[in-house]
Amino acid sequence: METRELTVVAGSFVGFQLLFSVASPLLSYAITPGYGQQPSTKLTEWNSRLVSTVHALIVGLFCLYILWFDDAVNANPVWGDPSLVKLNVAITCGYLLYDLVLLACNWSTMGDSFFLCHHLAALYAYGYVLTRGVLPYFANFRLISELSTPFVNQRWFFEALKYPRSHRLVVLNGIAMAVVFFLVRIAVMPSYWASVFATFGTQDFERLGLGAQVAWITSCIALDILNTVWMYKIARGCYKVMTGRGGRKAKEGAEASSSSDGKHVNNHTD
Repeated sequence: METRELTVVAGSFVGFQLLFSVASPLLSYAITPGYGQQPSTKLTEWNSRLVSTVHALIVGLFCLYILWFDDAVNANPVWGDPSLVKLNVAITCGYLLYDLVLLACNWSTMGDSFFLCHHLAALYAYGYVLTRGVLPYFANFRLISELSTPFVNQRWFFEALKYPRSHRLVVLNGIAMAVVFFLVRIAVMPSYWASVFATFGTQDFERLGLGAQVAWITSCIALDILNTVWMYKIARGCYKVMTGRGGRKAKEGAEASSSSDGKHVNNHTD
């Protein structure tokens, strides 16, 4: 890993920590009085999700720029010039490290073994990009999924502020969440896997070595299975909200489920 990437990882780690502990409380107090009414455990979750949203917007928009304008990466998806992608991945690695520290410091209220494994696996996979500069196109393509994260977080903010699920803003955000989630995680699957299969048997693919090949393919399969399951749940929830189905029992069940999910959840399956 080059000095530039190490500096970006360290800088983003510190930056996200400052955003969590300083900027988020100040900004949240200014935006809504409801922030100060949250219990301490929810304040931690609130600040964490605000940081998650900022990270998702930075990385997701940077991904789109690379996809549209980085000709070197698009020309050779396995070994193209990874400079911009490595910069974006370094930002994400700094965020993941910050989030792991936050998780460790609040394990009693935010502990989640799946979440921990997700972050460690992501850091392992991104390590290949940062150290060897491999698979820049595919790493960038995967990070585009972060664009759905702000809508997922906004749904949580509405629930924390006790907005009714029939509220217009909640409904609109739910529809936007379903549409964007589908576009950046489901609709892109055929194009993504077509690009993956096109590399099989090529010299570029063989140069990767077995370790990188296995880490790449298995992680992609696992993530797409999860994304499909999550898309089904999101679509079902969106349909119920739009049609007003479920009544009181469904609402109470959803609220109970929301309460049981009070622990930190994985908002970015990059």
